[in-house]
Amino acid sequence: MERVAGDSGQGVASRYNPLDPEYAGRIQEVFAAAHREAPVFFSPLYNVWVVTRYDDIWTVLKDPTRYSSSLSTNVAAKDAPEVIAILKEGWGQLSTLVTCDPPAHNRYRGLINKAFTPRRVSERTDFIRSTANRLVDRFIDKGETDLIWKYAYPLPMTIIASILGVGDGDLDRFKKWSDDLVARLSFDLPKERLLECARSLVDFQRYFDGLLTEREKNPRDDMLTDLLNARLEGAAPLNRGEMLSMIQQVLVAGNETTTSLIGNMMYLLLEHRERWEALCADPSLVAGTVEEALRMESPVQGLFRIATEDVELGGARIAKGAQLQLLYAAGNRDEAEFAAAGEFQMRRDNAASHLAFGGGVHFCLGASLARLEARIALETLIERIPEIRLVADRQPRRIAHFFMRGFEHLAVEWSGVR
Repeated sequence: MERVAGDSGQGVASRYNPLDPEYAGRIQEVFAAAHREAPVFFSPLYNVWVVTRYDDIWTVLKDPTRYSSSLSTNVAAKDAPEVIAILKEGWGQLSTLVTCDPPAHNRYRGLINKAFTPRRVSERTDFIRSTANRLVDRFIDKGETDLIWKYAYPLPMTIIASILGVGDGDLDRFKKWSDDLVARLSFDLPKERLLECARSLVDFQRYFDGLLTEREKNPRDDMLTDLLNARLEGAAPLNRGEMLSMIQQVLVAGNETTTSLIGNMMYLLLEHRERWEALCADPSLVAGTVEEALRMESPVQGLFRIATEDVELGGARIAKGAQLQLLYAAGNRDEAEFAAAGEFQMRRDNAASHLAFGGGVHFCLGASLARLEARIALETLIERIPEIRLVADRQPRRIAHFFMRGFEHLAVEWSGVR
């Protein structure tokens, strides 16, 4: 693994550590240095090539043959024998939507597309809006709340539970599973935490296996029934392990990323409250605000690929079998694509060309749903709590994760309501 131009990537690599609590405050500095000095650099800390330029990321996204997604989320070898033993009690980990390549990926995506067609997403508008208002009703008279736990998390979780065909009585259980499934994909988890995450995966699989068995007897108009009945010409039906893997990915992608999007967006607006006031004065800026928040604070900072052959990318020679991280967050702050990339601009003309949803064959299946949920979440707060502000003496707490960016807690308060 050598660079074409000497060792210029090591200075940037030494500053790249998403698990460092201070990293969150200097990502613009790190990204700018990478674009300037080493747009593709090797991180010895994480044993991964980090791709930071917008155009280089697109080069990889458009070439699934040379850059494979197969098992690409295995960013750290961490499954101790005790963890493997627990996983064997369930269905294990299968490659389906996120972690496989065409043509197999085409089969999985084709079988699940039905739930995320524009018509299906649009049909949920009233339900999303009523859910957002119902959540606000629960805390509006209190004058303060944790916006993550009382709004940004239950909103998308309620919607994804509805899509799957389950009630909202188990939302906290789903949240626990989802958090644990995401945590497994990070680095440096203690053994006890890894064991806890493995037990969560097995519990999740058993729960939804039971629901799938029930749907076999009593079909409904929901995704679980759709998965059982899904057929594509020339493709085998999904087996139970594949169904559970797809449900797992839909559950995580359908709530974690949107929760982070809403939290990140509100922090961007309230940290500089003149932005919030401008938005309240002109709600027509909501759609552009959502896109700019996705660009500036991408919930998924970057996903992974495996080089299937020796390649040269962004001035670096990368060996076959090496892992790459496509750092979407850095591509989204590339001055070559976004002028004044470090500035938050609600009227940015090309904000929607961001990489927050990935691209190519793996473009996020639920992108339109996430955008709709975020717009409605924002519109509801503008209408109901225009006086909302950050609680000055309570620092927001960010999620500690290698490639997810969001908040665990975001304390807000207000005096006037509608």
